[in-house]
Amino acid sequence: MKLELQQLSEKAKAASELIHRLKEQPGQIEECADQLESSIVEKVAAMEEALHQRRDSLLAWLQQRKENKVEEVRQRIAEATQSLQSTTVGLQFHIEAVKESDPVCFMEANDVLSKRIEELRLGWEEALEQEAQEGHATQHLLEYQLDERPLIDAIAGLTFLQFQVPGVPAFVPSECSSVNNAVTIAWCPQPPLHHTAFSLQIDDGNQGDFKEVYMGDECVCTIDGLHFNSVYRARVRALNNTGHSDYTLPLTLHTAEVACFTMESNHPDLVLSEEGFRVSCDSYEHRVCVGGVGFSRGVHYWEFSLINYDTNADIAFGVAAKGVNSEAILGKCGRGWCRYVDRERAWMMHSGEHFNRSPGGVKEGDVVGVRLNTDIRTLTFYLNQVQQCSMLLKVIGAAAATVFYPAVSMSRGVTLQLHTGLPTPTDTPI
Repeated sequence: MKLELQQLSEKAKAASELIHRLKEQPGQIEECADQLESSIVEKVAAMEEALHQRRDSLLAWLQQRKENKVEEVRQRIAEATQSLQSTTVGLQFHIEAVKESDPVCFMEANDVLSKRIEELRLGWEEALEQEAQEGHATQHLLEYQLDERPLIDAIAGLTFLQFQVPGVPAFVPSECSSVNNAVTIAWCPQPPLHHTAFSLQIDDGNQGDFKEVYMGDECVCTIDGLHFNSVYRARVRALNNTGHSDYTLPLTLHTAEVACFTMESNHPDLVLSEEGFRVSCDSYEHRVCVGGVGFSRGVHYWEFSLINYDTNADIAFGVAAKGVNSEAILGKCGRGWCRYVDRERAWMMHSGEHFNRSPGGVKEGDVVGVRLNTDIRTLTFYLNQVQQCSMLLKVIGAAAATVFYPAVSMSRGVTLQLHTGLPTPTDTPI
């Protein structure tokens, strides 16, 4: 009975909330109608302004066309006047020639005069024929009429469009995955299908606030550089010009508990195997090789096996921050922390300072382990699974680092094999 009463109470509460929302809707409708009315007035005014601008443009074009036509007629009048004057002069000359009393002189000039008269006659026939054709073609010198039909049709078709916010998207769990410290999230739109974009958010992996990581029209997104062994929540919503949908219920994704990574380097003196786990050096100078994954939260552990080791060579194992000097021993600059070892002894180094020197070195076949605790910023070293020493990741002469990358420096005569994805040993205070 108690359970039924509780359920009934919840239903009554939901009904009360529904009635409250319904009572608010008349006011919301009034507000929406006022906004729509203002929008109509504003848009019609904008269309009127555009129509006036088009009117002015058409009138300017007509004025220019009129002036061009008038100028053409004036030019033709000038040309005809000049031709008429030339003809008049010719006629007067020929009339005077006909009056010549000397028959011999007249006969000598007769052929030339007859030819000139014929040329003038033919010239005028051609000019008058051309003018008759052009005059017929330009009887109406401005044969234009404003075509308002498209505008009338457009005005008649002016109506309302009913816009809707898009539906809440749905995650596609079969296409969502987590690999190492990267997650791939996929979703699909849901009716009504009026979306133009999607907004994807995830939290900080520690139940913190959501933060947008993607905005676009794709339905899949891969996010890398996350924390290991963390649970992330993701949510997505659809958007269009009208508004946006609600967010989906959060999708939970768990990044890998232990890190799997490879070594990376673009330095020409370092030689990496195809899979990125084995590294050697062709130079007698130290070169730094850095892991492909950085850590800023949690505890992480990895190992290096000494495949080849020239007893005259030195090796430095540790971590580096962005901007580490890749052409000096690890720990020489303020962006590296390491344990520096040879065949007889070892010591810590950071920012060029050596400390905590101890006897005992390494030999071919040994396994050196590195344990990074970013929460308390410590680095612990192991030799053949036996803890050796620890150092604090303090900063000397450099900006504080927040992301640490596995790193090693070596010279010629050393080949190392990286091992990752290992369980983290317990750090015993020394």
